[in-house]
Amino acid sequence: MHNIREPGRIAVFGVNWLGDTLFSTAVIASLKRTFPGSSLSCIVPPRCFPVLLGNPRIERLIAFDEKEAQRGLAGKFRFMAELSGMHFDAVFLLHRSFGRALLCRLCGIPERVGYYTPKRGFLLTRAPSAPDPFRVHRIDYYLGVLEGAGLPVSVRDPEFFVLPEEERAAGSFLEESGIRPGEKLVGINPGGNWMPKRWPLEHWKTLAAALSGECGCRIVVTGGAQDSSLAREISSALRGKPVPVSACGRSDIRHFAALSRRFDLFISADSGPLHIANCAGGKGRIIALFGPTDPALTGPRPAHRCDVLRGSCGCKIPCYKTDCADNLCMRSITPQQVLRKALEILSVRA
Repeated sequence: MHNIREPGRIAVFGVNWLGDTLFSTAVIASLKRTFPGSSLSCIVPPRCFPVLLGNPRIERLIAFDEKEAQRGLAGKFRFMAELSGMHFDAVFLLHRSFGRALLCRLCGIPERVGYYTPKRGFLLTRAPSAPDPFRVHRIDYYLGVLEGAGLPVSVRDPEFFVLPEEERAAGSFLEESGIRPGEKLVGINPGGNWMPKRWPLEHWKTLAAALSGECGCRIVVTGGAQDSSLAREISSALRGKPVPVSACGRSDIRHFAALSRRFDLFISADSGPLHIANCAGGKGRIIALFGPTDPALTGPRPAHRCDVLRGSCGCKIPCYKTDCADNLCMRSITPQQVLRKALEILSVRA
């Protein structure tokens, strides 16, 4: 049993990355269940705000970005003054940063909970040992901060909340793109910021042509503006078939999440959109393609909507290489494998 009295004000000092911010929402949900009467704020870089907007468990989002507003000493002092004025009773530090622990100590936050490191242990009031990050799922790694402090964990799946106006905007986008009610909608996400995790473009083209031809599916290509060329390449493979809808660069994270809820099927490699689509819920299923990374560590949760396909090659995987020349593990997942799984899913939904 923990002996932390219910704090009036809780801060979760988050991490710097979109995907991990999404994973950390399980911490937020668990804290709110343990301390339902507390107000909860989240400290993250502004670029991570879209992941947390609409979350009913969060009262306030606080911007912290060491590369921008809080880069120098003056910025950090301004942030300390802001944080001190909020009078938090407890802070949970998910990042193993010495600087963030020091800031919270200097701000006088009474309860400071985070993983122990030799340099910052004295700055924390509760400093459990961190598990090996290569042996536990990333979500469980963050939840370990609570468990190590003796707090119960009642939620192990991340959350993403789509707002009603975002749902309406997604519906309008599809209607304006020529999607008719009742058409089977398959979202595909060919991009990604880590090249070895990407499925080959030629595989995407083969798959999209087969899905459009054999199932009469309408294809929606998702991604950022930088993925627009991929959408054009995929469109070129569908001559004589309905042209895919490109949402590349036309939607932000929030719009994508709402759009993904309309898909009968979403197919993606290990990427931010994979996890957002899964957490946003919706009517369809998801096929996740994994190669150099391990679904046991960063796989989609909750898992009940997802089918994970992994490559089989002579390499030792997962390897986490960022500069792989041949991408064998991803190339070994064939379009035929993915198509079979897609047809199986879509026939159930027919």
